[in-house]
Amino acid sequence: MSKVAICPTCGSKSKIKEKDGVVTYKAIQDEEAFKKVGQMKKAMEKFKTKAEELQKELDILKSDK
Repeated sequence: MSKVAICPTCGSKSKIKEKDGVVTYKAIQDEEAFKKVGQMKKAMEKFKTKAEELQKELDILKSDK
């Protein structure tokens, strides 16, 4: 998932990518796209939390045998 931050050069909302220690900023032009990125981040966090809960439950069930 892309990280979103304010570009230090132009002040726009930008996606951040880091490769070999070099950080690059790519401006998000469409406000709707920015909203979608936020929605996807929230959905992924919910999925991650649920997956962690299920993993803990599975570990408990395995240890009971």
